[in-house]
Amino acid sequence: MSRTNADEREADVIVVGAGPAGSSAAFHLAQAGVDVLVLEKATFPRDKICGDGLTPRAVKQLIAMGIDIEAPGWMKNKGLRIVGAGHRLELPWPELASFPPYGMVRTRSDFDEILARHAEKAGARLQERTAVTGPVLDERTGRVRGVSARTVDERGRRVGDEVTYTAPVVIACDGVSARIATALGLERRDDRPMGVAVRAYYETPRHADEWMESWLELWDGKPRESNLLPGYGWIFGVGDGTANVGLGILNTSKAFQQVDYKDILKRWLDHTPEEWGFREENRVGRIGSAALPMAFNRKPHYYRGVLLAGDSGGMVNPFNGEGIDYAMESGHIAAETVVQALAMPEGPARERILTGYAAELEATYGGYFTLGRVFAKMIGNPTFMKQATKYGLPRTTLMRFTLKLMANLTDPRDGDVSDRVINALAKAVPAA
Repeated sequence: MSRTNADEREADVIVVGAGPAGSSAAFHLAQAGVDVLVLEKATFPRDKICGDGLTPRAVKQLIAMGIDIEAPGWMKNKGLRIVGAGHRLELPWPELASFPPYGMVRTRSDFDEILARHAEKAGARLQERTAVTGPVLDERTGRVRGVSARTVDERGRRVGDEVTYTAPVVIACDGVSARIATALGLERRDDRPMGVAVRAYYETPRHADEWMESWLELWDGKPRESNLLPGYGWIFGVGDGTANVGLGILNTSKAFQQVDYKDILKRWLDHTPEEWGFREENRVGRIGSAALPMAFNRKPHYYRGVLLAGDSGGMVNPFNGEGIDYAMESGHIAAETVVQALAMPEGPARERILTGYAAELEATYGGYFTLGRVFAKMIGNPTFMKQATKYGLPRTTLMRFTLKLMANLTDPRDGDVSDRVINALAKAVPAA
């Protein structure tokens, strides 16, 4: 029996946004037999400003979803190469029971569509060119009972009348803009770090590098003859003839919002070796920038029928700027929570389960993100970074520990000494 237009606008769950958080949530909901409607303002394929790097945390989620990561286009890597203070140190991803021992790179224009189509195949209803304009409230209870949206034309303009889509639960995966959360009065917290990422693609012979490369210092020439630039850089080979090259700056740095980030990127790359190809004539596409909302900068993560997942809830790791893994994980947690909630009748019992989503996020990431906020303050100090780079990089054992800490890669049980230290630190500090 075919659906009517009214039926098409009703679901058990509405997911706003088909990025990694939204597609992860939609896939796991659909797998559980839930009628889930995903509203995405763009049309796939569509790009997002990102480093395109996937740590083993993200790879674990891909495997759990059944994504074919052996298919063409997935670039595997061995670990992280760190460059700074005259040193180049290659640190393999740790061998753990909890995570695969490799990372990957895939452009977001490919990655997001793969996840969205995978959710569709699982049974999720994906509706593109649909810009959600805000939540729809139950006048009696004040609870969110759906969203309003407008169609988007081929030029990205909103057209036509607003349409209401209804569901007893909404998962907001609408990114940095967090329109749903903002409309409900959930403002961004200023006591959380915020970052800016700038990236571009370049044709380069380094496109198949088996290591993700991180630069702790950016110079606009030979170190003894030049100035240290603000920010921290990366070079991630995509495997298709290009590399994703970019830099990030935290708001704990005095240079934040005081400089031309695109100019800094160009000045750094102009003094990399000519044979690498990181010059304007080899650039593919535009230089793009995006904000990185970190360390739970928007809370609570459950409010009046809405769960926040991914960037909408500020779930970027303040240690390394990674957001894809936490987007996918939070989408997964949100889906599991909602499946359990919908098994209960509408009312207090269901609400208790939904409220547990925020508590689970706090238990999973709260202490770790608190550590990350402290770290973000420290690396915003150039003196600290200079000393840490100079004396830390030559110590391989220390750097292996640092890699585990920054990438949040530990075994919760039966791990080594570094795992136990990191896990104990994350539990000891309060989530806030």
